[in-house]
Amino acid sequence: MVLADPAAARWPSAPAGLGHYESYYLRAVDPTGARGIWLRYTVSVAPGGAPNGQLWFTSFDRSRTPPRAVRVDAGQATTAPDAWIRLGDCTFGPAGVEGRADSVFWSLRSHDEEPPLEHLPRNWMYRARLPRTKLLSLSPATVFDGVVELDGETISVDGWRGMVGHNWGEQHAEQWIWLHGLGFEGGGVDTWLDVAVARVRIGPVLTRWIANGAVSLDGERIRLGGLARRVAVDVAADRCALRIPAATATVTVTASAPSTAFAEWDYADPDRGHPPHRVLNCSVADLAVTVARRGGAPVELRASGQAAYEWGRPS
Repeated sequence: MVLADPAAARWPSAPAGLGHYESYYLRAVDPTGARGIWLRYTVSVAPGGAPNGQLWFTSFDRSRTPPRAVRVDAGQATTAPDAWIRLGDCTFGPAGVEGRADSVFWSLRSHDEEPPLEHLPRNWMYRARLPRTKLLSLSPATVFDGVVELDGETISVDGWRGMVGHNWGEQHAEQWIWLHGLGFEGGGVDTWLDVAVARVRIGPVLTRWIANGAVSLDGERIRLGGLARRVAVDVAADRCALRIPAATATVTVTASAPSTAFAEWDYADPDRGHPPHRVLNCSVADLAVTVARRGGAPVELRASGQAAYEWGRPS
């Protein structure tokens, strides 16, 4: 069962006594894998405070490192009929994404969108306090058209593949890995991977790695992970390897990129009661996926420079 409105902003109705963060974000990558962009409109609400926004923009280019990263304060966040989130004159909504941060300007539209993906397996988990991080993809795979102006250079984004995401909550996971892949050799827009793997602290207890997400093969979605399924994780700053069980298959994933291709950010929890997380993100990573179905031949997927690999952990 899909949420009634997965794009609806949660911060206007968040309990006043609790901290809250929320982000709308997208990634888009040149079909050649040479360049990629990552955009994040985020709002943080301290307990009893006002919703304050930030704009994050990162440009990735494997031939020119390190990534160009910009983050600016954007004042109070609001919603509008044509925007899920508005930060000043910058908007992110169903009609497109418009904005500016320092010397960067963007205007993007998406089409050929895949339906939403709810990473959490039950609807009630999006309403309950636990887990304290909620994640979904408004479109796990889409195609963007538009333009980015970066430090005087105009970049045409016509035909770039990507995704649109939405997350919110009271607190970041203790540690997480997010992998998103598309542009696989021989695959269309409906072949993609979108999975998050996290360890969550509940009081003094730190859970094992828990995966949630899906892999889509020509439009057939295979849900990955879940509370009862053990995930094998080998993670480092420039690579990771995962083995994720599913009900009908086992999926192994490896992602990698040169260390110079990663942007590094600090993610603060809204109540400021926890140290910030150190987050590495590369949106032009290489990805290899093997889907081993029970009783069938394994399916191999490869993408060069088309994947996102993000790793967050305490500073």
